[in-house]
Amino acid sequence: MDKLKDLRKKIDEIDNEILKLLNKRMEIVKEVGELKNKTNAPIYRPEREREIIQRLTKLSKEQNGLLGKEEIEAIFLEIFAISRALERRERIAFLGPIGTYTHQAAEARFGANAKYLPVMNIEGVFKEVAKKEAKYGVVPIENNTEGVVGITLDSLKKYDVKIVSEICMEIHHSFASLSDDLVKIKRIYSHPQAYNQCLGFLEEFGLLDVEFIPTKSTAEAAKIASKDKESGAICSKIAAKLYNLPLVFEKIEDNKANRTRFIIISDFKTNKSGNDKTSVIAKTKNQAGALFELLKEFKEKNINLLKIESRPNKDNTFDTWFYIDFEGHIDDDNVKEIIQKHNMIWLGSYLREC
Repeated sequence: MDKLKDLRKKIDEIDNEILKLLNKRMEIVKEVGELKNKTNAPIYRPEREREIIQRLTKLSKEQNGLLGKEEIEAIFLEIFAISRALERRERIAFLGPIGTYTHQAAEARFGANAKYLPVMNIEGVFKEVAKKEAKYGVVPIENNTEGVVGITLDSLKKYDVKIVSEICMEIHHSFASLSDDLVKIKRIYSHPQAYNQCLGFLEEFGLLDVEFIPTKSTAEAAKIASKDKESGAICSKIAAKLYNLPLVFEKIEDNKANRTRFIIISDFKTNKSGNDKTSVIAKTKNQAGALFELLKEFKEKNINLLKIESRPNKDNTFDTWFYIDFEGHIDDDNVKEIIQKHNMIWLGSYLREC
């Protein structure tokens, strides 16, 4: 017991020193915030935060430390979030309501103490950022099971905002219910996309024939099911907890590698990080070989394409435009040249995380 007591005393002394250093860090952060506020410079700089995490990960490895990249990232993302709030507490709009996966993604990046604005549809998030009612917006852009989110691509074309960051998050659907007997369940609430990602589970437990009632979000599904004893909800753990809905199964998605890519939108340009992605909207002439010629030029300029999606023009024609992701930054000469030559709409250059 004396040995344990001595170890705990050492931990307390180290904690005291950590607190002292954190307070010292926050004093400097406050000064940085004052300088940024004079010029209205952006508080959130993902490339700077990633640079710090990479430096500390390398340092820990050199010191043979027990902390790896994941542990360092978990600790310092919270420190960054608190630091940002101290510099300038800005509003973050996200696809709501509270308890959605987008809310979870926003909190993972901006922390629990940020000022959040839940918006009930994706285009609404873009409107709030474009009107400067929110400094940042967080929306889903693609899922590795369901593909791209069309309304997000359309909104990127429609509103004058920029992608400043991306978040890749594992998505785990849970089944929650007030009923402890699956046989008694007569209704299942969920967002259609989440429901379709759990068909294998539903078939296995004989729930495919149960009435499915679509909801606007998985959080809304949990809220409704929390008042219906003969129902279940396919939702997130955070939503089930929020509405005191007991978890019956924790991970029920068919694809256990289910991941969603979210983007953060704002009104500024990020600096080069050395590992960047650029997103653009491109149009081609309606003639044979036009798209081929465009793609060939990416190869000639040694630009690696990551994604290309066609979208309808939504007018009285069948014309289309293309959403394209590729490696590089707008400040790279080859990237700048191809964007200007083909009159592309630049949507943002940002640290590649997905």
